Amino acid sequence: MPSVPEIDISSLLAPADDADLASVEATAAAIDSACREVGFFTIVGHDVDLARLADLDRLAREFFARPDEEKAEIAMPLAGRAWRGWFPLGGELTSGVPDLKEGVYFGAELAADDPRVQAGTPMHGANLFPRQPEALRAAVLDHLDQMTIVGQAVLTGMARGLGLAPTWFAAHLTTDPLVLFRIFHYPPVPPPGATGTAEPDRWGVAEHTDYGLLTVLAQDGSGGLQVRTLAGWVDVEPRPERLVVNVGDMLERLTGGRYRSTPHRVRNTVDTHRLSFPFFLDPAWGATVERLPIVERPTDEGAAQRWDRTSVHGFTGTYGDYLLGKVAQVFPDLADALATPETTTGT
Repeated sequence: MPSVPEIDISSLLAPADDADLASVEATAAAIDSACREVGFFTIVGHDVDLARLADLDRLAREFFARPDEEKAEIAMPLAGRAWRGWFPLGGELTSGVPDLKEGVYFGAELAADDPRVQAGTPMHGANLFPRQPEALRAAVLDHLDQMTIVGQAVLTGMARGLGLAPTWFAAHLTTDPLVLFRIFHYPPVPPPGATGTAEPDRWGVAEHTDYGLLTVLAQDGSGGLQVRTLAGWVDVEPRPERLVVNVGDMLERLTGGRYRSTPHRVRNTVDTHRLSFPFFLDPAWGATVERLPIVERPTDEGAAQRWDRTSVHGFTGTYGDYLLGKVAQVFPDLADALATPETTTGT
């Protein structure tokens, strides 16, 4: 059974004057291999402060332990087109089935006078932060900054592995990236059969792929994340010092399938409250993601086998168009509400 490889990315974060080119090329080759073979890998040497991650985890647990009525003070509909805020247990769908999780959506913090906000661009705007714990705001914004640095460094390694200039992604797709961040809470569930009912198999989040370029995930020690490889499903063992990176749909599209946007899922644990912290580094909202000239033209033959029965290669339009179509399936009620004129001006 294949495993999810571990890669030290410290050479990609070293100052240019101190860079060890041999180490950089070896890291890029390891990333390229992982993206082709699994679509997932874990990273160490990322320079992320583990004490800050622990603080973020503690503050998030404090928030999720509060009553739903209090958490609803930052409910997602209140953010309007910015698409930020809290959703309750079962409030997010995967393939039409409610997930067994609750969560909070965040993104780049933008002021009201930002041109993208004034233009009403979806998923751009101010975040909604809870009154308590007050320190969660600073912890989230700090994490966004740290993960952006890590994500851009990983992209330089991917660029080298693809035979491109190290700055290719920054120059073409992530000069002004769409930066999104989630905190998910997966409550414990009874073991199968414990309730005496014949409920269908339920997941914290069912099989899916991520939509953008790459995801950088921090998670607690509970476990539950599984990746679908060519040989079957494998668990991603959680370790405090490791972050998990996976390929999104746009990287599969960009590389003509050389890099795999790998399906993954999460099973809730029986006796622990699992928290995860996925960060998404995506193309700019208005970017058009075209196939790289270094790859052959892809086919759509695999679309029928994808979890959502769609093709990342047959799509036409901007990344924003692609993302809106996907997110509308995850929160259909919210998408319907935002489509009406009287609700499209929220901040």
